[in-house]
Amino acid sequence: MAKKQSVDQPQTRSLRERFHGANINLFYVPALVLLALFLLYPLVSGFAISLTSWDGYNPERLFVGLSNYVTMLHDANFRMTLINTLIYGIGSTIIQQVLGLGLALLLNAKIRGRTLMRAVIYLPALVSAVIMGTMYYFIFQYQQGALNAILVAFGLDRVVWFQDPHRAVLIIVLVNSLQFVGTSMIIYLAGLQGMDRSVVEAASLDGATGWTKFINITMPMLMPAFTTSVVLNLIGGLKLFDVIKVLTGGGPGYSTNSVSTYISIQYFDNQNAGYAAAMGVVLFLIIAAITTLLNKGLGKLDWES
Repeated sequence: MAKKQSVDQPQTRSLRERFHGANINLFYVPALVLLALFLLYPLVSGFAISLTSWDGYNPERLFVGLSNYVTMLHDANFRMTLINTLIYGIGSTIIQQVLGLGLALLLNAKIRGRTLMRAVIYLPALVSAVIMGTMYYFIFQYQQGALNAILVAFGLDRVVWFQDPHRAVLIIVLVNSLQFVGTSMIIYLAGLQGMDRSVVEAASLDGATGWTKFINITMPMLMPAFTTSVVLNLIGGLKLFDVIKVLTGGGPGYSTNSVSTYISIQYFDNQNAGYAAAMGVVLFLIIAAITTLLNKGLGKLDWES
């Protein structure tokens, strides 16, 4: 009888371990359900709508195949908004990395009031983009804008800041960058505070100072933070919507629209849901492709060599 118990115990233990593992795997189910409900279903549904000429309201949907995608290739406004989207994404990302890293290096030092300064710089990222856009609108407004009031006080003429499309695009890039530069700063601060201080001290003892230590020691150790910040900022810039709507409304004409705002125009104003869905699919593929290539490219950089 004793022998039988000694033989059965390992089998019982194995079954218990398998059952325990099955229970752990059940915890994946809610996450998979949410993923399917809020990501996969909208993506598949959006692609299905992009193959129709649906107006967004009537129950009938006429299948037109890839006609919307062909129309997109010949749409000059879409090409312009695509260029704007890349400018918003890449321009904002570059500004946010430069300012964010600079602020992180400054506020990582032991200076008085650094905690308050960190909070002030990060605060705009917590504010709604609509509110921030409205605040900046009153700064750049022609008649009662704060910036024009300063120019008049110095005897200069008022400027119609959003009349020139190129200047308006640059203003949108700047506003978006200033709002979310605190996010980059926090990411870089976390990277700086998580660095191995012994490596930095050893480099200092070896005579490394200033720019040399920054390039050869600090930046390689900040590579994970750099990758995270770049990807997050780039995704946010490529799908920019709120700030554009508040500041310029996409004007003058369509000159400052991003793909996101142009999608809303096609859907709600032009009642062309099928075409809007096609642009949404293309925007998703562009963001997915850029972020994937960016992750692979940054991952292959050998900063430590």
